[in-house]
Amino acid sequence: MVPVSQMKREDFLATFAGVYEHSPWVAERAWDQGLTTAEDTAKGLHRAMIDVVETAGREPQMSLLRAHPDLAGKLAARGDLTTDSSAEQASAGLDRCTQEEFSTLQNLNNRYKTTFNFPFIVAVRGRNVADIIENFQTRIDNDIEIEFDEARQQVHHIAALRLNALID
Repeated sequence: MVPVSQMKREDFLATFAGVYEHSPWVAERAWDQGLTTAEDTAKGLHRAMIDVVETAGREPQMSLLRAHPDLAGKLAARGDLTTDSSAEQASAGLDRCTQEEFSTLQNLNNRYKTTFNFPFIVAVRGRNVADIIENFQTRIDNDIEIEFDEARQQVHHIAALRLNALID
């Protein structure tokens, strides 16, 4: 792969626009701010993308969170997840939930979205369904600001995993 700092804009966006779920604006702004050899590594590009998100303001950040699918939700059931989300959810066994687990996740998803106005987000890679449900139950009673911060951190963690797969 051509080093990130030497990529043409269209190639950069074709490669990295999906790192943040349904939010190509993150990659666009990272490119527009200028890329140097410091962004030629997954860690360096991740730092630049985090900076884009963290300086964007609350509404773009909220839109970023809302772009994420529910875990084991309707999109997953219909097969309408992005390739990355589908693989990530499958790696945690969310595509093989028991009926009880599925029902628990649906109830938690609905309660969470009603409370926070964005979907529950957790980096599922390396977790199993029981871990995810436990994490869900632990976080669902958080204060809105704590959960808003935690959700953004989880989004950044997901992005780091995706960047590592693309670059290193």
